[in-house]
Amino acid sequence: MVTSSRIRVALLALLSGVLTLGNAQAASDSGSGSGLQLPRFVSLKSDKVNVRGGPNKDQDVAWVYTRTGLPVEITAEFENWRRIRDWEGAEGWVYHSLLSGRRTGLISAAVKGKSPDQPVPIHASADAKSAVVAQLEPGVLGAVKRCDGQWCRVSGKGVNGTGFDGWIEQDRLWGVYPNEKVE
Repeated sequence: MVTSSRIRVALLALLSGVLTLGNAQAASDSGSGSGLQLPRFVSLKSDKVNVRGGPNKDQDVAWVYTRTGLPVEITAEFENWRRIRDWEGAEGWVYHSLLSGRRTGLISAAVKGKSPDQPVPIHASADAKSAVVAQLEPGVLGAVKRCDGQWCRVSGKGVNGTGFDGWIEQDRLWGVYPNEKVE
């Protein structure tokens, strides 16, 4: 039979856990941590990044990213932990030192009015009438050099290993906000 003192201990432990999660949420909403703007895009610094269910190492690893440079969006902060969201909408917590301020972008398939099955053109300049210097498949990763709010200059290697450097319509890139300017 469960004694009332055991029930009190269990309730206190449960309440403590709820308060800890509540404090983490309150801290993340207030932006404690880096003091930088939220949300913001960053990239993964390592080819092995553990994503956890909460902001500490005692939390279980929910999944592991294995792609250096992948763009993620920081949506909250708690001390040295960052809650991130990926291009598929999955969210979890990672330790801050596994993230880089280096801006990268993922070629996006789904854009209103554009075929998701077609390769995405990379242009010689920020103009749809300029020469096409590369055609990239969705999922290709590139370094974001700059964005003017409509176009972004990106560089990297395609799936076949061929290098590219050119301009892409900003709405075809996951890792920058609509109309965002990146210098």
